[in-house]
Amino acid sequence: MSTRPWGYRPINERPDPSWELHPQTHSVRTGLARSGFGETSEALYLNSGFTYSSADEAFDSFAEETDHFLYSRFHNPTIAMFEQRLAAIEGADFCVATGSGMSAMFASLACLVEQGDHVVASAAMFSSCHVVITEFLPKWGVTFELVKGNDPAAWAKALSKPTKAVFIETPSNPLLEIVDIQMVSDLAHNVGATVIVDNVMASPILQRPLQLGADVVMYSATKHIDGQGRVLAGALLGSREYIFEKLLPFVRHTGPALSAFNAWVLVKSLETMEMRVQRMTENAQTVAEFLETRKEIKSVRFPGLKSHPEYELAKKQMSGGGTTIGIEFAGNQKAVFAFMNKLRVIDISNNLGDSKSLITHPASTTHRRLAPEVQAEMGITESVMRLSIGLEHSSDLIKDLTQALN
Repeated sequence: MSTRPWGYRPINERPDPSWELHPQTHSVRTGLARSGFGETSEALYLNSGFTYSSADEAFDSFAEETDHFLYSRFHNPTIAMFEQRLAAIEGADFCVATGSGMSAMFASLACLVEQGDHVVASAAMFSSCHVVITEFLPKWGVTFELVKGNDPAAWAKALSKPTKAVFIETPSNPLLEIVDIQMVSDLAHNVGATVIVDNVMASPILQRPLQLGADVVMYSATKHIDGQGRVLAGALLGSREYIFEKLLPFVRHTGPALSAFNAWVLVKSLETMEMRVQRMTENAQTVAEFLETRKEIKSVRFPGLKSHPEYELAKKQMSGGGTTIGIEFAGNQKAVFAFMNKLRVIDISNNLGDSKSLITHPASTTHRRLAPEVQAEMGITESVMRLSIGLEHSSDLIKDLTQALN
């Protein structure tokens, strides 16, 4: 009697295509590892551990002399499918998935720095990233310097002393400031620094930091990659040297692991990411152009508008304006809250990159942790809102905004 389950059959692998696949094809096909059941969809491996045919195989596996899964905190077949697929889309050598975007952000720097090292970062960034760089790293004896804008002289001055890492968030959260990735990368590499780009606001669809000179790309996969409000996840992508010599030893022993179930959700999400992001970007462009016509709005920050201070740079390094709009209301916080409370389609939420349109007041939510002077330096006033555009029809979003403004 066979010990194999009913319906099991050995896999008959087909040869890989002889041509370079389009990123959208990668998002559907790459990393697919079918079991002996020949399932159409990706398999979900919820197990925590793995068995070995012998003690000798276990010995060889832990000695990394044979290719075998060891423990799902280290690696897992479902997580591996997500990592391989995202790496192919990004054009990176390797990807490591983590349990959240901030665990990825922290690991990206923590695996590099030690006491006495120096880090340079763009001044405009998400509040938790700011806390990691300006509060946590200094406790380890790591110094930092923040640079505002795109003045090459200012970046060159900040990088005039030995620097271990440069962290760039572009576009920034919430006011969509753009940093010149190529310029900063060139200056950083002159002093031997590793350049990490937080590409969350652009997504892999609209911006390719590795092609612009960066060394590492970081994501909160919770945003556009899942983009449907279901799971938390993060991802780091880069070269073999960075992933295997710096990052993997850190994450394997500190444990910011992604769950297999969340990885499976993300694998399926990648199949539709390009279509979702492109439609959301089209919607955002339409809504941003509408908001510029309203007297109740003091200013609109969107990289796809010619009024954006870095419009030409955004066109150079992004293929679209993105899915998020920064709005400065012509009124105080009370007026902002009254407007937000009147919305009927757009939800009030601190998430972004979602299929549903979401609006938040950064000063009292996402960036509340920052001191008032830091918020002011970033341009985050009581009148600023962040609007993440989803997949609703743009006409309904404009009608909703119109009735709330009126």
